Amino acid sequence: MIFGKHVNRYYLKYAPMLLLGTLALLLVDYMQLVIPKLYRVVINGIKTGQTDIEGVPFDINYLLDEVCLPLLFVILGMVVGRFLWRVCFFGSGIRLESDLRSRMFDRCKDLSQEYYQVNKVGNLMSFFTNDLETIQECFGWGIMRFLDAVMLGVMSFFEMFKMDPMLTLFSMIPMVFLLICSLIVGKYMGMKWEKRQAAFSDLSDFSQETFAGIAVIKAFVKESHELLEFKKLSKKNEDINVSYTKLSMLLHVSLTLFIESITCVIIGYGGYIVWSGGFDAGSLVEFIGYFTTIIWPIMAISELIGMHAQGKASLKRIGELLDAKPAVADRADVTPTTDIKGDVEFRNLSFVYPDGNEEVLSDVSFSVKAGENIGIIGRTGSGKTTVVDLILRTYNVPDGTLFIDGKDVNSIPIKDVRAAAAYVPQDNFLFSDTIENNIAFATDGATLEGVIEAAKMADVHDNIDEFPEKYQSVLGERGVTVSGGQKQRISIARALMKNAPILILDDSVSAVDVNTEKAILGNLKKLRKGKTTILIAHRISTVENMDKILYLEGGRVSAFGTHAELVASCESYRNLVELQKLDDAGEDANIEEVGANA
Repeated sequence: MIFGKHVNRYYLKYAPMLLLGTLALLLVDYMQLVIPKLYRVVINGIKTGQTDIEGVPFDINYLLDEVCLPLLFVILGMVVGRFLWRVCFFGSGIRLESDLRSRMFDRCKDLSQEYYQVNKVGNLMSFFTNDLETIQECFGWGIMRFLDAVMLGVMSFFEMFKMDPMLTLFSMIPMVFLLICSLIVGKYMGMKWEKRQAAFSDLSDFSQETFAGIAVIKAFVKESHELLEFKKLSKKNEDINVSYTKLSMLLHVSLTLFIESITCVIIGYGGYIVWSGGFDAGSLVEFIGYFTTIIWPIMAISELIGMHAQGKASLKRIGELLDAKPAVADRADVTPTTDIKGDVEFRNLSFVYPDGNEEVLSDVSFSVKAGENIGIIGRTGSGKTTVVDLILRTYNVPDGTLFIDGKDVNSIPIKDVRAAAAYVPQDNFLFSDTIENNIAFATDGATLEGVIEAAKMADVHDNIDEFPEKYQSVLGERGVTVSGGQKQRISIARALMKNAPILILDDSVSAVDVNTEKAILGNLKKLRKGKTTILIAHRISTVENMDKILYLEGGRVSAFGTHAELVASCESYRNLVELQKLDDAGEDANIEEVGANA
């Protein structure tokens, strides 16, 4: 059995099933104790030719009526009872596992981004597999073993004690010593199990990361290096598992040794009692039958100790996930807002990442009116992505520094803020699903016609139309079966399907050519007239026709205005424009030279 604040509720929730399973188990245990009595009747009957009833001979009729027929009912009762308690106990364990998995998944979706920066995917997946299975086994098998050990152990001990108290005590003394040893070993088994689960998590992390980056590994011919690293982790996992198995087998072998030694005591001392006339042969066989029955409870307790240690370690790991608090959460005084227009204002906002010490944004102030198209540009690390992350409430924002429609963003539910925004991140994630479903993901009730229209606006419809299955083409994991430019445009189409008041594109046209970029930006202006669009880019040509441009340098606002205003007033922006013109001219010259040589 296993107890903790995350599993205790299930004992009450599944109490009716657990009670029914307990009654079925009690029936089975009672039936088991009838069998040794029948052994005694048969042995004594064969030896003396008489039964326990005076004047009734032990013949074939008595054997069939008083032994075989009752034994058939006993077997039938045990079969039905065992089926019933398995359904009740194991069924409750499966339901607990399913409910815990749902709670864990629900917690994962609420946790903030910084949690996943610390906890890797492989480690989290081990929670949902190994650890949950361990808890489920501790709940189902644990309850059964505990109840069976108590009920069958007590009843068997009572029957043995009635027959011969001294022989019973002799047989129980080693059992007590065995239980003490099991408790000591169980403590160390818990420590070993925790290390075992941690080693499996490391192996899972490495495997997941390797498979995700297999293209990079092949490109740099690092297969052998990765294989060696995997071998090291696999060997570590093997060593820890072998160490745990050795300890587990030590407990099992010790158990077997003690039980066999006790059997010798029973046969030796019991034989003496039979020789001295205190027992008959049938009674000794009956006593041995009870002892054989009590072996299971002793073994169950020993296994229960090891199982409890495993379950406790796994529950601790899962508890850390379930107890984790979202770093970004709504306050108690938030006011639901469904009609967001798209005004965005930063007021002297400074920001430091939760795990950082230096400001990535310093005294940032600018405002965006609903319906404006805003470009954000700056060198790598200037804080462009951080600006849009704060709009989406990916991180906590200081009070009085960020406003949407004139309201402090902290006073609006996070769900409402994100519902009003469509986002295309730098890392364009696509699901391993059809292209239609990937584009329709942003909205409920999407039609194929709407999906096609969004794809046309993102200038990806013609590419999709060339695929054999068209919009029913299934993409590989994370969209690996399409090019970088196609992946970006499918992601843009998904965002356009949402038709949100605020559209954020984070360097989302970097992988397309200039003509495709112009087509997409032109479609955005037509489609999103009256709605706010925020576009992060590295190329001046991408943002120069925007209503306003925010130029960031070192986390500070260096300039904010139209392209012409920034060229006239901001020297660093002007230098960037000139530099990119030179780069473009160089590229054009190279293209002409290649064409001439061809």
